[in-house]
Amino acid sequence: MGKLLARFLSRIVRNDAMKKDFGGMLFGWDIGAISGILTYGQFMTDYHYDATVETLLSENIVSTLQAGCFFASLISSLIADRFGRKWPLVGAGVMTCAGVALQAGSRGSLIFMYIGRLVAGFGVGAASMLTPLYVSECAPRAIRGGLTGFYQLFIVTGTMISFWINFGIRTIQGTAIYQVPLSLQAVPALTLALAMMLCPESLRSDHEYIRGELQDMAEQLDMERRLVGEATWWTLFKEMWMIRGNRNRALISIGLMNYYAPQIFADMGLTEQAAALFATGVYGLVKMLSSMCFLLFAADSLGRRKSLLISSVGMAVTLYLVGVYEKLYSGQKTGIPPMGYVAIVCIYLYVFFFQFGWGPCCWIYVSEIPTARLRTLNVGMAAATQWLINFVIARTTLTMITSLNYGTWMLFGTFCAVTFFFVFFLIPETKGMSLEKMDDLFGITDDLLRMMDENQRERAAMRSAASELETLVVPGRSYMATTMAGSNGNLDKQHTGPSRSINEPVYQL
Repeated sequence: MGKLLARFLSRIVRNDAMKKDFGGMLFGWDIGAISGILTYGQFMTDYHYDATVETLLSENIVSTLQAGCFFASLISSLIADRFGRKWPLVGAGVMTCAGVALQAGSRGSLIFMYIGRLVAGFGVGAASMLTPLYVSECAPRAIRGGLTGFYQLFIVTGTMISFWINFGIRTIQGTAIYQVPLSLQAVPALTLALAMMLCPESLRSDHEYIRGELQDMAEQLDMERRLVGEATWWTLFKEMWMIRGNRNRALISIGLMNYYAPQIFADMGLTEQAAALFATGVYGLVKMLSSMCFLLFAADSLGRRKSLLISSVGMAVTLYLVGVYEKLYSGQKTGIPPMGYVAIVCIYLYVFFFQFGWGPCCWIYVSEIPTARLRTLNVGMAAATQWLINFVIARTTLTMITSLNYGTWMLFGTFCAVTFFFVFFLIPETKGMSLEKMDDLFGITDDLLRMMDENQRERAAMRSAASELETLVVPGRSYMATTMAGSNGNLDKQHTGPSRSINEPVYQL
Protein backbone atom coordinates (compact mmCIF):
# COMPACT_ATOMS: atom_id res chain seq x y z
CA MET A 1 0.00 0.00 0.00
CA GLY A 2 2.87 2.35 0.78
CA LYS A 3 4.33 1.86 -2.67
CA LEU A 4 0.98 2.61 -4.29
CA LEU A 5 0.54 5.80 -2.27
CA ALA A 6 4.10 6.84 -3.05
CA ARG A 7 3.39 6.49 -6.74
CA PHE A 8 0.34 8.72 -6.63
CA LEU A 9 1.91 11.30 -4.32
CA SER A 10 4.90 11.69 -6.61
CA ARG A 11 5.85 15.00 -8.13
CA ILE A 12 4.59 13.99 -11.55
CA VAL A 13 1.11 13.32 -10.27
CA ARG A 14 0.84 16.27 -7.92
CA ASN A 15 2.36 18.95 -10.13
CA ASP A 16 1.29 17.87 -13.59
CA ALA A 17 -1.49 15.30 -13.91
CA MET A 18 -3.68 16.74 -11.16
CA LYS A 19 -3.43 20.28 -12.55
CA LYS A 20 -4.51 19.20 -15.99
CA ASP A 21 -7.22 16.84 -14.80
CA PHE A 22 -9.30 19.72 -13.46
CA GLY A 23 -10.62 19.66 -17.03
CA GLY A 24 -12.51 16.51 -16.05
CA MET A 25 -14.01 18.21 -13.02
CA LEU A 26 -15.73 20.71 -15.33
CA PHE A 27 -17.81 17.91 -16.79
CA GLY A 28 -18.42 16.07 -13.54
CA TRP A 29 -19.45 19.19 -11.63
CA ASP A 30 -22.08 20.03 -14.24
CA ILE A 31 -23.56 16.52 -14.12
CA GLY A 32 -24.12 16.72 -10.40
CA ALA A 33 -25.25 20.35 -10.32
CA ILE A 34 -27.87 20.20 -13.06
CA SER A 35 -29.33 16.87 -11.93
CA GLY A 36 -30.33 18.35 -8.57
CA ILE A 37 -31.28 21.81 -9.83
CA LEU A 38 -33.95 20.35 -12.10
CA THR A 39 -35.83 19.02 -9.06
CA TYR A 40 -36.04 22.32 -7.13
CA GLY A 41 -39.50 23.87 -7.00
CA GLN A 42 -38.10 27.42 -7.24
CA PHE A 43 -36.26 26.53 -10.44
CA MET A 44 -39.39 25.00 -11.95
CA THR A 45 -41.42 28.08 -11.05
CA ASP A 46 -38.91 30.61 -12.42
CA TYR A 47 -38.42 28.72 -15.67
CA HIS A 48 -42.15 28.13 -16.20
CA TYR A 49 -42.32 24.37 -15.79
CA ASP A 50 -45.70 22.68 -15.95
CA ALA A 51 -46.85 19.09 -16.31
CA THR A 52 -47.01 19.27 -20.12
CA VAL A 53 -43.46 20.54 -20.71
CA GLU A 54 -41.52 19.40 -17.62
CA THR A 55 -39.85 16.44 -19.32
CA LEU A 56 -39.11 18.40 -22.50
CA LEU A 57 -37.57 21.38 -20.72
CA SER A 58 -35.41 19.21 -18.47
CA GLU A 59 -34.07 17.26 -21.45
CA ASN A 60 -33.42 20.46 -23.43
CA ILE A 61 -31.56 22.16 -20.58
CA VAL A 62 -29.36 19.12 -19.93
CA SER A 63 -28.65 18.25 -23.57
CA THR A 64 -27.72 21.78 -24.69
CA LEU A 65 -24.38 21.46 -22.91
CA GLN A 66 -23.72 18.13 -24.65
CA ALA A 67 -24.37 19.75 -28.03
CA GLY A 68 -21.72 22.37 -27.32
CA CYS A 69 -19.33 19.67 -26.10
CA PHE A 70 -19.79 17.69 -29.33
CA PHE A 71 -18.80 20.53 -31.65
CA ALA A 72 -16.01 21.78 -29.39
CA SER A 73 -14.35 18.36 -29.14
CA LEU A 74 -14.23 18.17 -32.94
CA ILE A 75 -12.82 21.66 -33.41
CA SER A 76 -10.32 21.21 -30.58
CA SER A 77 -8.39 18.58 -32.52
CA LEU A 78 -7.53 21.25 -35.10
CA ILE A 79 -6.74 23.83 -32.43
CA ALA A 80 -4.49 21.40 -30.54
CA ASP A 81 -2.43 20.66 -33.65
CA ARG A 82 -1.99 24.36 -34.40
CA PHE A 83 -1.61 25.93 -30.96
CA GLY A 84 -0.59 23.02 -28.71
CA ARG A 85 -2.33 21.84 -25.54
CA LYS A 86 -1.57 24.37 -22.82
CA TRP A 87 -3.22 27.58 -23.98
CA PRO A 88 -6.30 25.92 -25.50
CA LEU A 89 -6.89 24.37 -22.06
CA VAL A 90 -6.60 27.81 -20.48
CA GLY A 91 -9.14 29.05 -23.02
CA ALA A 92 -11.45 26.13 -22.20
CA GLY A 93 -11.47 27.14 -18.54
CA VAL A 94 -12.21 30.78 -19.39
CA MET A 95 -15.02 29.85 -21.78
CA THR A 96 -16.60 27.59 -19.18
CA CYS A 97 -16.56 30.47 -16.68
CA ALA A 98 -18.34 32.67 -19.22
CA GLY A 99 -21.02 30.03 -19.76
CA VAL A 100 -21.48 29.58 -16.02
CA ALA A 101 -21.97 33.33 -15.59
CA LEU A 102 -24.71 33.33 -18.23
CA GLN A 103 -26.47 30.39 -16.57
CA ALA A 104 -26.34 31.85 -13.07
CA GLY A 105 -27.54 35.24 -14.30
CA SER A 106 -30.35 33.95 -16.50
CA ARG A 107 -32.94 34.31 -13.67
CA GLY A 108 -35.84 32.60 -15.40
CA SER A 109 -34.82 33.29 -19.01
CA LEU A 110 -34.64 30.02 -20.93
CA ILE A 111 -32.85 31.73 -23.82
CA PHE A 112 -29.96 32.86 -21.61
CA MET A 113 -29.93 29.47 -19.87
CA TYR A 114 -29.59 27.70 -23.23
CA ILE A 115 -26.88 30.11 -24.42
CA GLY A 116 -24.98 29.71 -21.17
CA ARG A 117 -25.21 25.93 -21.35
CA LEU A 118 -24.00 25.98 -24.96
CA VAL A 119 -21.04 28.27 -24.21
CA ALA A 120 -20.08 26.21 -21.16
CA GLY A 121 -20.35 23.12 -23.36
CA PHE A 122 -17.73 24.57 -25.70
CA GLY A 123 -15.32 24.84 -22.78
CA VAL A 124 -16.15 21.46 -21.27
CA GLY A 125 -15.95 19.71 -24.65
CA ALA A 126 -12.57 21.24 -25.45
CA ALA A 127 -11.24 20.21 -22.04
CA SER A 128 -12.60 16.67 -22.47
CA MET A 129 -10.52 16.24 -25.62
CA LEU A 130 -7.36 18.11 -24.57
CA THR A 131 -6.95 16.91 -20.98
CA PRO A 132 -6.51 13.12 -21.48
CA LEU A 133 -4.43 13.81 -24.59
CA TYR A 134 -2.07 16.12 -22.70
CA VAL A 135 -1.72 13.81 -19.70
CA SER A 136 -1.08 10.71 -21.82
CA GLU A 137 1.67 12.50 -23.75
CA CYS A 138 3.40 13.64 -20.56
CA ALA A 139 2.98 10.45 -18.52
CA PRO A 140 5.68 7.75 -18.17
CA ARG A 141 4.44 4.61 -19.88
CA ALA A 142 4.54 2.41 -16.76
CA ILE A 143 2.00 4.57 -14.92
CA ARG A 144 0.27 6.19 -17.91
CA GLY A 145 -2.96 4.32 -17.23
CA GLY A 146 -3.14 5.58 -13.67
CA LEU A 147 -2.28 9.17 -14.57
CA THR A 148 -4.67 9.36 -17.51
CA GLY A 149 -7.31 7.67 -15.38
CA PHE A 150 -7.05 10.58 -12.96
CA TYR A 151 -9.18 12.44 -15.51
CA GLN A 152 -12.09 10.10 -14.74
CA LEU A 153 -11.41 10.41 -11.01
CA PHE A 154 -11.74 14.18 -11.28
CA ILE A 155 -14.99 13.78 -13.23
CA VAL A 156 -16.58 11.67 -10.52
CA THR A 157 -15.11 13.81 -7.74
CA GLY A 158 -16.73 16.87 -9.27
CA THR A 159 -20.00 14.98 -9.59
CA MET A 160 -19.90 13.86 -5.96
CA ILE A 161 -19.12 17.34 -4.63
CA SER A 162 -21.96 18.93 -6.58
CA PHE A 163 -24.38 16.15 -5.53
CA TRP A 164 -23.72 16.92 -1.87
CA ILE A 165 -23.91 20.68 -2.50
CA ASN A 166 -27.40 20.12 -3.91
CA PHE A 167 -28.33 18.13 -0.81
CA GLY A 168 -26.88 20.73 1.55
CA ILE A 169 -28.64 23.77 0.06
CA ARG A 170 -32.04 22.14 -0.46
CA THR A 171 -33.62 24.31 2.27
CA ILE A 172 -32.41 27.68 0.91
CA GLN A 173 -35.21 29.99 -0.15
CA GLY A 174 -35.45 32.05 -3.31
CA THR A 175 -33.39 32.00 -6.49
CA ALA A 176 -30.18 31.30 -4.55
CA ILE A 177 -31.19 27.63 -4.36
CA TYR A 178 -30.21 27.19 -8.00
CA GLN A 179 -27.92 30.18 -8.56
CA VAL A 180 -25.42 28.99 -5.94
CA PRO A 181 -24.77 25.51 -7.47
CA LEU A 182 -24.75 27.02 -10.96
CA SER A 183 -22.17 29.64 -9.92
CA LEU A 184 -19.95 27.10 -8.16
CA GLN A 185 -19.35 25.39 -11.51
CA ALA A 186 -16.85 28.18 -12.13
CA VAL A 187 -14.56 26.86 -9.37
CA PRO A 188 -13.01 23.95 -11.34
CA ALA A 189 -13.01 26.03 -14.54
CA LEU A 190 -11.06 28.87 -12.94
CA THR A 191 -8.74 26.39 -11.23
CA LEU A 192 -8.01 24.72 -14.58
CA ALA A 193 -7.20 28.02 -16.28
CA LEU A 194 -4.88 29.19 -13.50
CA ALA A 195 -3.19 25.81 -13.03
CA MET A 196 -2.48 25.38 -16.74
CA MET A 197 -0.64 28.69 -16.78
CA LEU A 198 1.90 27.03 -14.47
CA CYS A 199 2.31 23.96 -16.67
CA PRO A 200 4.79 23.64 -19.54
CA GLU A 201 3.65 22.98 -23.08
CA SER A 202 5.38 19.61 -23.15
CA LEU A 203 7.17 17.45 -20.59
CA ARG A 204 8.44 14.82 -22.99
CA SER A 205 11.91 16.32 -23.49
CA ASP A 206 12.81 17.26 -19.93
CA HIS A 207 14.10 13.96 -18.53
CA GLU A 208 17.17 12.01 -19.51
CA TYR A 209 15.54 8.61 -19.22
CA ILE A 210 13.26 9.24 -22.21
CA ARG A 211 15.88 10.39 -24.70
CA GLY A 212 15.64 7.01 -26.35
CA GLU A 213 11.90 7.46 -26.73
CA LEU A 214 12.45 10.90 -28.27
CA GLN A 215 14.75 9.37 -30.86
CA ASP A 216 12.06 6.80 -31.67
CA MET A 217 9.54 9.59 -32.02
CA ALA A 218 11.77 11.62 -34.31
CA GLU A 219 12.41 8.70 -36.64
CA GLN A 220 8.74 7.72 -36.68
CA LEU A 221 7.63 11.27 -37.52
CA ASP A 222 10.24 11.45 -40.27
CA MET A 223 8.97 8.20 -41.76
CA GLU A 224 5.39 9.43 -41.57
CA ARG A 225 6.26 12.68 -43.34
CA ARG A 226 7.97 10.76 -46.11
CA LEU A 227 5.03 8.40 -46.36
CA VAL A 228 2.22 10.95 -46.62
CA GLY A 229 3.81 14.32 -47.28
CA GLU A 230 1.80 17.37 -46.27
CA ALA A 231 -1.49 15.60 -45.58
CA THR A 232 -4.57 17.75 -45.10
CA TRP A 233 -6.99 17.45 -42.19
CA TRP A 234 -9.49 15.76 -44.51
CA THR A 235 -6.83 13.24 -45.59
CA LEU A 236 -6.11 12.38 -41.98
CA PHE A 237 -9.82 12.01 -41.28
CA LYS A 238 -10.24 9.57 -44.17
CA GLU A 239 -7.15 7.61 -43.11
CA MET A 240 -8.45 7.25 -39.57
CA TRP A 241 -11.58 5.52 -40.85
CA MET A 242 -9.92 3.59 -43.70
CA ILE A 243 -7.51 1.78 -41.36
CA ARG A 244 -9.23 -1.04 -39.51
CA GLY A 245 -7.28 -0.46 -36.33
CA ASN A 246 -8.19 3.20 -36.26
CA ARG A 247 -11.89 2.46 -36.80
CA ASN A 248 -11.79 0.21 -33.77
CA ARG A 249 -10.09 2.93 -31.74
CA ALA A 250 -12.63 5.66 -32.46
CA LEU A 251 -15.59 3.40 -31.71
CA ILE A 252 -14.62 2.62 -28.13
CA SER A 253 -15.82 5.99 -26.78
CA ILE A 254 -18.89 4.50 -25.11
CA GLY A 255 -20.38 5.85 -21.90
CA LEU A 256 -23.63 5.52 -20.02
CA MET A 257 -24.01 8.73 -18.02
CA ASN A 258 -26.94 9.21 -15.70
CA TYR A 259 -28.07 12.83 -15.68
CA TYR A 260 -31.33 12.21 -13.89
CA ALA A 261 -30.35 10.34 -10.73
CA PRO A 262 -32.75 12.17 -8.35
CA GLN A 263 -35.72 11.48 -10.65
CA ILE A 264 -34.76 7.82 -11.01
CA PHE A 265 -34.38 7.31 -7.27
CA ALA A 266 -37.76 9.00 -6.80
CA ASP A 267 -39.26 6.57 -9.32
CA MET A 268 -37.92 3.70 -7.22
CA GLY A 269 -39.85 4.89 -4.18
CA LEU A 270 -37.68 7.63 -2.66
CA THR A 271 -40.38 10.21 -3.30
CA GLU A 272 -39.23 12.79 -0.75
CA GLN A 273 -36.78 15.26 -2.26
CA ALA A 274 -34.34 15.01 0.65
CA ALA A 275 -34.25 11.19 0.41
CA ALA A 276 -33.73 11.28 -3.37
CA LEU A 277 -30.94 13.87 -3.10
CA PHE A 278 -29.27 11.93 -0.29
CA ALA A 279 -29.37 8.71 -2.34
CA THR A 280 -27.91 10.67 -5.24
CA GLY A 281 -25.10 11.92 -2.99
CA VAL A 282 -24.31 8.33 -1.98
CA TYR A 283 -24.34 7.46 -5.68
CA GLY A 284 -21.68 10.12 -6.29
CA LEU A 285 -19.61 8.88 -3.35
CA VAL A 286 -19.69 5.33 -4.72
CA LYS A 287 -18.56 6.67 -8.10
CA MET A 288 -15.58 8.48 -6.61
CA LEU A 289 -14.45 5.62 -4.35
CA SER A 290 -14.83 3.09 -7.16
CA SER A 291 -12.75 5.21 -9.51
CA MET A 292 -10.08 5.69 -6.84
CA CYS A 293 -9.90 1.95 -6.15
CA PHE A 294 -9.50 1.25 -9.86
CA LEU A 295 -6.67 3.75 -10.23
CA LEU A 296 -4.85 2.47 -7.14
CA PHE A 297 -5.21 -1.25 -7.66
CA ALA A 298 -6.12 -2.07 -11.26
CA ALA A 299 -5.32 0.60 -13.87
CA ASP A 300 -1.70 -0.45 -14.47
CA SER A 301 -1.87 -4.00 -13.15
CA LEU A 302 -5.11 -5.56 -14.37
CA GLY A 303 -4.89 -3.72 -17.66
CA ARG A 304 -7.42 -2.16 -20.01
CA ARG A 305 -8.89 -5.21 -21.74
CA LYS A 306 -9.74 -7.26 -18.63
CA SER A 307 -11.17 -4.20 -16.91
CA LEU A 308 -13.48 -3.50 -19.84
CA LEU A 309 -14.67 -7.11 -20.01
CA ILE A 310 -15.45 -7.29 -16.28
CA SER A 311 -17.12 -3.88 -16.44
CA SER A 312 -19.38 -4.86 -19.35
CA VAL A 313 -20.66 -8.01 -17.62
CA GLY A 314 -21.30 -6.28 -14.29
CA MET A 315 -23.10 -3.35 -15.88
CA ALA A 316 -25.32 -5.59 -18.00
CA VAL A 317 -26.37 -7.80 -15.07
CA THR A 318 -27.20 -4.89 -12.76
CA LEU A 319 -29.23 -3.03 -15.39
CA TYR A 320 -31.19 -6.18 -16.21
CA LEU A 321 -32.05 -6.56 -12.51
CA VAL A 322 -33.27 -2.96 -12.34
CA GLY A 323 -35.38 -3.67 -15.42
CA VAL A 324 -36.93 -6.69 -13.71
CA TYR A 325 -37.82 -4.51 -10.72
CA GLU A 326 -39.42 -1.87 -12.95
CA LYS A 327 -41.43 -4.57 -14.73
CA LEU A 328 -42.78 -6.11 -11.52
CA TYR A 329 -43.18 -3.12 -9.21
CA SER A 330 -43.40 0.00 -11.38
CA GLY A 331 -46.22 2.33 -10.39
CA GLN A 332 -46.38 1.38 -6.72
CA LYS A 333 -46.51 4.55 -4.62
CA THR A 334 -46.84 3.03 -1.15
CA GLY A 335 -43.23 3.05 -0.02
CA ILE A 336 -40.35 0.92 -1.22
CA PRO A 337 -40.93 -2.83 -1.62
CA PRO A 338 -38.08 -5.17 -0.60
CA MET A 339 -37.08 -5.56 -4.25
CA GLY A 340 -36.78 -1.78 -4.42
CA TYR A 341 -33.79 -1.83 -2.08
CA VAL A 342 -32.22 -4.48 -4.31
CA ALA A 343 -32.77 -2.21 -7.32
CA ILE A 344 -31.14 0.74 -5.53
CA VAL A 345 -28.16 -1.44 -4.63
CA CYS A 346 -27.99 -2.49 -8.29
CA ILE A 347 -27.74 1.17 -9.30
CA TYR A 348 -24.77 1.53 -6.96
CA LEU A 349 -23.22 -1.69 -8.28
CA TYR A 350 -23.77 -0.49 -11.82
CA VAL A 351 -21.77 2.67 -11.21
CA PHE A 352 -19.09 0.62 -9.41
CA PHE A 353 -18.62 -1.59 -12.47
CA PHE A 354 -18.75 1.45 -14.76
CA GLN A 355 -15.92 3.11 -12.84
CA PHE A 356 -13.99 -0.16 -12.80
CA GLY A 357 -13.75 -0.24 -16.59
CA TRP A 358 -15.61 1.86 -19.10
CA GLY A 359 -15.42 5.07 -17.08
CA PRO A 360 -11.63 5.54 -16.84
CA CYS A 361 -10.47 3.04 -19.48
CA CYS A 362 -12.18 4.86 -22.35
CA TRP A 363 -10.17 7.99 -21.71
CA ILE A 364 -6.97 5.99 -21.21
CA TYR A 365 -7.46 3.96 -24.36
CA VAL A 366 -8.44 6.65 -26.83
CA SER A 367 -5.62 8.95 -25.71
CA GLU A 368 -2.81 6.41 -25.92
CA ILE A 369 -3.50 4.23 -28.98
CA PRO A 370 -3.52 6.57 -32.01
CA THR A 371 -0.46 6.99 -34.18
CA ALA A 372 1.39 10.25 -33.50
CA ARG A 373 0.00 12.25 -36.41
CA LEU A 374 -3.55 11.00 -35.84
CA ARG A 375 -3.56 11.37 -32.06
CA THR A 376 -5.30 14.74 -31.75
CA LEU A 377 -7.83 13.92 -34.48
CA ASN A 378 -8.53 10.48 -33.04
CA VAL A 379 -8.99 11.75 -29.47
CA GLY A 380 -11.17 14.57 -30.79
CA MET A 381 -13.37 12.13 -32.71
CA ALA A 382 -13.61 9.83 -29.69
CA ALA A 383 -14.60 12.70 -27.41
CA ALA A 384 -17.12 13.93 -29.98
CA THR A 385 -18.62 10.45 -30.26
CA GLN A 386 -19.01 10.27 -26.51
CA TRP A 387 -20.66 13.70 -26.38
CA LEU A 388 -23.00 12.76 -29.23
CA ILE A 389 -24.07 9.64 -27.31
CA ASN A 390 -24.44 11.70 -24.14
CA PHE A 391 -26.57 14.22 -26.03
CA VAL A 392 -28.90 11.48 -27.23
CA ILE A 393 -29.13 9.97 -23.73
CA ALA A 394 -29.71 13.35 -22.06
CA ARG A 395 -32.30 14.33 -24.67
CA THR A 396 -34.29 11.08 -24.56
CA THR A 397 -33.85 9.37 -21.16
CA LEU A 398 -36.86 10.86 -19.35
CA THR A 399 -39.06 10.30 -22.40
CA MET A 400 -37.86 6.70 -22.69
CA ILE A 401 -38.52 5.99 -19.01
CA THR A 402 -42.03 7.42 -19.38
CA SER A 403 -42.78 5.53 -22.60
CA LEU A 404 -40.81 2.28 -22.31
CA ASN A 405 -40.53 2.00 -18.53
CA TYR A 406 -38.60 -1.21 -17.81
CA GLY A 407 -37.65 -1.49 -21.48
CA THR A 408 -35.25 1.43 -21.02
CA TRP A 409 -33.18 -0.55 -18.53
CA MET A 410 -33.31 -3.68 -20.66
CA LEU A 411 -32.12 -1.68 -23.67
CA PHE A 412 -29.14 -0.20 -21.85
CA GLY A 413 -28.38 -3.60 -20.31
CA THR A 414 -28.33 -5.19 -23.75
CA PHE A 415 -26.04 -2.45 -24.99
CA CYS A 416 -23.62 -3.23 -22.16
CA ALA A 417 -23.76 -6.93 -23.05
CA VAL A 418 -22.88 -6.10 -26.66
CA THR A 419 -19.83 -4.14 -25.52
CA PHE A 420 -18.47 -7.33 -23.95
CA PHE A 421 -18.24 -8.99 -27.36
CA PHE A 422 -16.92 -5.80 -28.92
CA VAL A 423 -14.03 -5.75 -26.45
CA PHE A 424 -13.47 -9.51 -26.61
CA PHE A 425 -13.04 -9.59 -30.39
CA LEU A 426 -11.69 -6.13 -31.27
CA ILE A 427 -9.83 -4.53 -28.35
CA PRO A 428 -6.19 -5.56 -27.66
CA GLU A 429 -4.28 -4.91 -24.45
CA THR A 430 -2.15 -1.74 -24.43
CA LYS A 431 -0.86 -1.76 -20.84
CA GLY A 432 2.81 -0.80 -20.56
CA MET A 433 3.36 0.08 -24.21
CA SER A 434 4.94 3.35 -25.29
CA LEU A 435 2.79 5.68 -27.38
CA GLU A 436 5.15 5.24 -30.33
CA LYS A 437 4.68 1.45 -30.31
CA MET A 438 0.90 1.42 -30.58
CA ASP A 439 1.14 1.18 -34.36
CA ASP A 440 2.96 -2.16 -33.98
CA LEU A 441 0.10 -3.47 -31.86
CA PHE A 442 -2.55 -2.40 -34.35
CA GLY A 443 -0.57 -3.63 -37.35
CA ILE A 444 -0.27 -0.38 -39.29
CA THR A 445 3.52 0.04 -39.37
CA ASP A 446 4.27 -2.06 -42.45
CA ASP A 447 4.36 0.97 -44.75
CA LEU A 448 6.77 2.74 -42.45
CA LEU A 449 9.04 -0.30 -42.19
CA ARG A 450 9.15 -0.66 -45.97
CA MET A 451 10.54 2.87 -46.21
CA MET A 452 13.38 2.21 -43.77
CA ASP A 453 16.80 1.17 -44.93
CA GLU A 454 18.49 -1.90 -43.43
CA ASN A 455 20.29 0.03 -40.67
CA GLN A 456 17.09 1.79 -39.64
CA ARG A 457 15.22 -1.52 -39.46
CA GLU A 458 17.98 -3.01 -37.31
CA ARG A 459 17.95 -0.03 -34.94
CA ALA A 460 14.16 -0.19 -34.71
CA ALA A 461 14.30 -3.89 -33.85
CA MET A 462 16.96 -3.32 -31.18
CA ARG A 463 14.98 -0.49 -29.58
CA SER A 464 11.84 -2.59 -29.65
CA ALA A 465 13.58 -5.46 -27.87
CA ALA A 466 15.20 -3.14 -25.36
CA SER A 467 11.93 -1.42 -24.52
CA GLU A 468 10.48 -4.73 -23.39
CA LEU A 469 12.87 -4.59 -20.44
CA GLU A 470 12.93 -0.87 -19.82
CA THR A 471 12.98 0.30 -16.21
CA LEU A 472 11.16 3.42 -15.15
CA VAL A 473 13.51 5.58 -13.05
CA VAL A 474 12.44 9.22 -12.83
CA PRO A 475 15.44 11.45 -12.05
CA GLY A 476 15.26 13.09 -8.65
CA ARG A 477 12.41 10.94 -7.34
CA SER A 478 12.79 7.45 -5.86
CA TYR A 479 9.27 6.08 -6.05
CA MET A 480 8.23 2.63 -7.13
CA ALA A 481 6.42 2.15 -10.42
CA THR A 482 5.09 -0.82 -12.31
CA THR A 483 7.39 -1.69 -15.17
CA MET A 484 6.89 -3.61 -18.37
CA ALA A 485 8.77 -6.43 -16.71
CA GLY A 486 5.76 -6.88 -14.48
CA SER A 487 6.97 -5.76 -11.07
CA ASN A 488 6.29 -2.97 -8.60
CA GLY A 489 9.90 -1.97 -8.42
CA ASN A 490 12.48 -2.01 -11.12
CA LEU A 491 13.21 -5.31 -12.83
CA ASP A 492 11.53 -8.59 -12.06
CA LYS A 493 14.01 -11.26 -10.97
CA GLN A 494 13.57 -13.27 -14.17
CA HIS A 495 14.73 -10.25 -16.22
CA THR A 496 17.68 -9.06 -14.15
CA GLY A 497 20.14 -11.89 -14.55
CA PRO A 498 22.91 -12.74 -12.04
CA SER A 499 25.06 -9.69 -12.76
CA ARG A 500 22.53 -6.89 -13.10
CA SER A 501 21.58 -4.54 -10.29
CA ILE A 502 17.86 -3.97 -9.93
CA ASN A 503 18.46 -0.20 -10.27
CA GLU A 504 20.71 -0.49 -13.30
CA PRO A 505 19.25 0.88 -16.55
CA VAL A 506 18.46 -1.92 -18.96
CA TYR A 507 19.85 -0.17 -21.99
CA GLN A 508 21.52 3.10 -22.93
CA LEU A 509 21.17 4.75 -26.30
